[in-house]
Parts: sequence; structure tokens; C-alpha cells
Amino acid sequence: MTVMIMKHAIVIGASSGIGREVVLRLIEEGWNVGIAARRQALLEELRSKAPETVTCREIDVCKDTAPEVLQELIAETGGMELFFYASGIGRKNVDLEPGIELSTVATNGLGFVRMVGEAYRYFSRHGGGHIVCITSVAGTKGLGMAPSYSATKAMQSTYLQALEQQAAFRHLNIRVTDIRPGFVDTELLRGDAHYPLLMNTESVADEIMDAIRHRRHVWIIDWRWRIVTALWRRLPRWVWRNLRVAIK
Repeated sequence: MTVMIMKHAIVIGASSGIGREVVLRLIEEGWNVGIAARRQALLEELRSKAPETVTCREIDVCKDTAPEVLQELIAETGGMELFFYASGIGRKNVDLEPGIELSTVATNGLGFVRMVGEAYRYFSRHGGGHIVCITSVAGTKGLGMAPSYSATKAMQSTYLQALEQQAAFRHLNIRVTDIRPGFVDTELLRGDAHYPLLMNTESVADEIMDAIRHRRHVWIIDWRWRIVTALWRRLPRWVWRNLRVAIK
């Protein structure tokens, strides 16, 4: 007799963009998926594609109640072996408008730690699991066009690295994957500026699924951005300080 092993995933930031595309691929691969975001109507539309295996809850990562709702979603989904985090905001902000800077820090900083920390604690109590988060190549260096965005993305990558180290010395079976895309054609970027080497969500989601299957530690998407970020890292500080990043 063949025993089917059910796989359970939670996707935060599932209503659009990369998160939505990853959900579609998880459904195709037979996962039970709990999906969450702020826009309930979009979640329901996505759930209608596989109502027997998809559960949805409205979650705002900036609210203190978000971890409690996450736990409820995990229970409704039947458990969690994969936690995929795609929630985040960011805008070009050369004028350093305070509202943009502070909301970006609240979402990408506090919201990120709130939700990823809750997933880590869940896995530490339930025998382990896989945390996969969308950060960005923007965390490689401080980008003058988007200060709070690049700073919070650097923080996210450092936080994930710290969790990975902690899991190792605590002997926890928790895998961490840091996904760092270049510029992706999503709602986050549309109408904000012209971005070079822009990628579509479908190809990015395909690379993400491959990184999950191969349990990568860090994966930069795509090959062009792997070259660009390798060059960025090698630039002396004085060169970077005077460099004009080509985004208009």
C-alpha cells in the first residue's frame, strides 16, 4: 500500500506577485497551503483554484495579533513544514519622505521579525522545518535611491543568517533559505521608476521552487544579478559612494 505524505506550507504575502506564483506552484505539486495577506478578496480568488487544499486568513504583519492568526492558520492547514515569506514594501525615496521610510521599516523590519520569529519558534517546538524568505539584492549595498528599503533588506538577510547559526548550535532541524531577487515586475515597482534587468514573476517563482527543492542557503535571482552583486561587493566604499545607480 502506498502512503501519501501530505506536505503543508504557509505563504505570507500570497495575494499577488511572487507570493501568488509560488502558491500556484505549491498547489500543482500537491501541497496543502495556508495563504495570508491583507487583501482578503485576492486570497479568496486564489483559494478558489484549489479549495480542498488551500486555506486563507487575512494577516497584516504590522499588527501585534499577526502571530496569533498565523498559528490559527497553521492549525487550519494541518501543520507546517515550509514557511514562505514574501510580504514587504519599498519605494524609491530620494527625498527621504518620512512616511515612506518609517512604513518601510515597520513592515520590512518589525513585521518581518514578528512573523519569521513566530515560524522559527513553531519549528523549534515541532521537530523542524524550512524557512524561505524573499529579501533582495538591494541589501547588498546601501542604495541612495531607497535608503530604508535597502537597509531593511540587509537586516533581513543578516537576521536569517543569525537564525541559521542559532539553529545549528541548538541542534534544531530548521533549514533557512534567503532568496535575493533582482528587480521583479510586481506591484511594488510599477509606476515608481524604470528598473534595469527587470524579471517577470513566473521565471522568478520557478527559480524559487528549484532553490526550495535543493535547500539552498542563499540564492540570488537571476544569473545576471549574481554577476552584478558580485561586482557590487568588490567596489571600494569611495567608489560606491560616488556611483550613480542607473534607475530613472
